[in-house]
Amino acid sequence: MNKQAVFALMTFLHDLFSAVWIGGLIVLTAVVLPGLRRALGMGPQLKKAATLIQKRLSVAVYISMAGLWATGVLLARRSGAFRGFLSFDGPYSACMSIKHILVIAMVIIGLYRSTALIRRDTPLTKGQEKLAMGLLLVNTALGVLVLLLSGVSASLASVPPVQGG
Repeated sequence: MNKQAVFALMTFLHDLFSAVWIGGLIVLTAVVLPGLRRALGMGPQLKKAATLIQKRLSVAVYISMAGLWATGVLLARRSGAFRGFLSFDGPYSACMSIKHILVIAMVIIGLYRSTALIRRDTPLTKGQEKLAMGLLLVNTALGVLVLLLSGVSASLASVPPVQGG
């Protein structure tokens, strides 16, 4: 397989993993949970259905997190504008660093929600339910920002550096 084909495959996988993770967050918060709330009310059936959906979705999200990391490392090596992880040297690297900080926050929030809140054997208190929903909304908003920064970084990567004069 030539370098261009590998790059195309890595870009496709990176986009696919992003779509699964962030798309899953968007669909869950904007469609699935409001639909369940409307159909089932706020009782125990809603909690059970939401928990089961989120547990199943977590598997795809964990795979996507790992896939994004692997493909991201490979894609970063290809870009001449990339100056290193969390480097703010130049607009492209600064944009990518902010994106990586947001992704790290998303991972921490997602792992906390799924391990400390959702997967508990005991029912959530009202406060824990509000916290879990609030964290889901924060993660969704961060995911949208990550997608925005992906677009910005792609545009910056294609712009030739300004020559000093």
